[in-house]
Amino acid sequence: MSQEIWDEGLQSERTRLAWVRTAMALATGGLGAAGLAVRHGLPAVAVAGFALAALCGAVLLIRTGVRFRRVQEALHGGRPIDAGLDALFAWLGTLSVVLGAATFVLTVR
Repeated sequence: MSQEIWDEGLQSERTRLAWVRTAMALATGGLGAAGLAVRHGLPAVAVAGFALAALCGAVLLIRTGVRFRRVQEALHGGRPIDAGLDALFAWLGTLSVVLGAATFVLTVR
């Protein structure tokens, strides 16, 4: 009895949930950090960095359903999976958090 290498849809479902977690962390963390930065009078660069992270998280969250369908179609059609745009938003959001955090560390004493 041979075992299937993949189970119908579960890998892409787990991947979708990982993207949702990443998007939620960027969106909620970015919003919370931007709010704190505004309340504590941090430079606009910190606020903009955190706000951009929140925006990237929101975009990723909106794109999750579309990405899931594309991954399912690619897996069932034997085509390669392209995550280029989503990965770009994830990296941009992460770098925005780093920018905001670095500004925070360098300005708060």
